[in-house]
Amino acid sequence: MTTTNGRPDCAVLLFGGHRAPRGLAHLPALTVQEATQVDAVTNCRRIVVVGADKDLATVLTRLMKTEKLAVEVAFVPRRRTAATRAHGLPAGRRAVRAALTHDATRVPLIRDDSGRVLVGAGLWVGETELEKGTPPATLHGEAVVDDTVLFDGEAVAVRIEPIAAMPGLRASVLSSRMRPKRWVAGRAAQLGTTGAFVVRDGELGPRAVKRSTFYRHTEGWLAVR
Repeated sequence: MTTTNGRPDCAVLLFGGHRAPRGLAHLPALTVQEATQVDAVTNCRRIVVVGADKDLATVLTRLMKTEKLAVEVAFVPRRRTAATRAHGLPAGRRAVRAALTHDATRVPLIRDDSGRVLVGAGLWVGETELEKGTPPATLHGEAVVDDTVLFDGEAVAVRIEPIAAMPGLRASVLSSRMRPKRWVAGRAAQLGTTGAFVVRDGELGPRAVKRSTFYRHTEGWLAVR
């Protein structure tokens, strides 16, 4: 492994049974099964994440919690994802080349009030929306982005996405076909409701909540683009 100013230069983190792509096979690699394993490579200048959006979120959550956001992070998914679209990141072979040769740019880091990072898309959905064959549930309550009201009363669902520039995120009420109606950008999106589930990068939260907030962290992350 090469070094830069005494620091290990680069390491690859493999998630979900993925193998290192051919172009990264010469780099040290670690198969990750627990989030705390990320700590083993945070002394590197750059981490390459091979996996899905939720895996990138796992790495960034760990870097945030351990105050290691000075580490550069490259993301190598097989194909385009919500996170690649949100941050302007490459995918496939282009992502491999970027991981080896491109510089890192600091972009906003979006997290929620549970301490988890969001990299692609979050959803606030009603409880029966999760059951097959049932009509979309209605969210009851109020959602705002900064000082702008998204809805006050009822809505089908709300989608929250990071954006690669300030103010950091955008959110929209969804139609009955689960399509965005009107995007509103801001620093924070907040929901107060009688009951909703939170979906973060495709992962469903374990229980219904009455409040949820996504917001821009005080420090951004170094995205290799």
